[in-house]
Amino acid sequence: MSKRVVVKIGSSSVTRADGGVDLNVLASVAADVAALRERAIDVVVVTSGAITAGWAEVGKGAKRPSDASVLQAVSAVGQPLLMDAWRVAFVAHGVSVGQVLLAPLDFSHRGQYLHARGTIEALETLGVVPIVNENDAVADEEIRFGDNDRLAALVANLIGATDLVLLTDTPGLLTADPRLDPTASLIEEVHAIDGELEALAGASGSAVGSGGMASKLAAARIATWSGVRTVIAAAREERPLVRAMDDNVVFGTTFLPRSERLSARKAWIAFAVASRGRLDVNEGAATALSRDGRSLLRVGVVSHSGTFLEGDAVDIMCDGVLVAKGLVRLSAEGFDEGDEVAVHRDDLVLFAG
Repeated sequence: MSKRVVVKIGSSSVTRADGGVDLNVLASVAADVAALRERAIDVVVVTSGAITAGWAEVGKGAKRPSDASVLQAVSAVGQPLLMDAWRVAFVAHGVSVGQVLLAPLDFSHRGQYLHARGTIEALETLGVVPIVNENDAVADEEIRFGDNDRLAALVANLIGATDLVLLTDTPGLLTADPRLDPTASLIEEVHAIDGELEALAGASGSAVGSGGMASKLAAARIATWSGVRTVIAAAREERPLVRAMDDNVVFGTTFLPRSERLSARKAWIAFAVASRGRLDVNEGAATALSRDGRSLLRVGVVSHSGTFLEGDAVDIMCDGVLVAKGLVRLSAEGFDEGDEVAVHRDDLVLFAG
């Protein structure tokens, strides 16, 4: 199977301490992308840093604003600066780049989702490296990704990537916060993400990033469930992307993919579509779903909440535990008089049981 990789570079790695674009990091990543392309590996770059770069241009040294409309305007300033820096970095290797700005609606609507995939694939066919970022200039706070780690994981699922590399300002997932525990050591390989592992992830350690290790673990969960090997590693190390893609080199923290890869459509249901409601089911229905692979029948639903319409995604819960997520065949308003099948098994993804 040919490899296809999504590499994400965070704001704290893309920009310098003064907020300007760190051309050295971009040059390093571009060199690695060019090297992988020579091995017939397609690479999609997910970049952060537009707001930080924009504020460095127009902020005049003032404190970074928090007002959403101002941040959107600042992003509009920073986006072309960031893209021009990426263009210059890749020109050195004779490679062209193309900007792809995505919003959550591009993932939640199936048609838009397929259009986004088509655009990225067309760029690759032209020999162009897609540079992806969230469309911060117009994104509403309530419907934005929140951090580019999740965006990168969704893009990996979107294009059927084999690998996701999250380049950041830490060497990977550590056993403790090194700022508090000097004995903290690198966790080299993770087979499954559990509650204990999530407890190791703290808040963002950067003033310019919106993510942090918790968001990277969440992204790794999405990617590994989609069958994508994931690596969290340091962006400012030598040849970071090439080393992350080398199975014979220990570099960063590697999250191994699940043996059972979700289909592209089920991964879309599980991770790209926002839930619009909740169905609470009895134990019999939960067992029928998890053990027998059945569809969810209306009779097994104890209660429902939310304002979902037919075709919307809903969470399926049993005793407070998320059992599954699926596309409901009934609206909330007409649920009690609807068809017998509430969620068909072809439109359902299991999370427990």
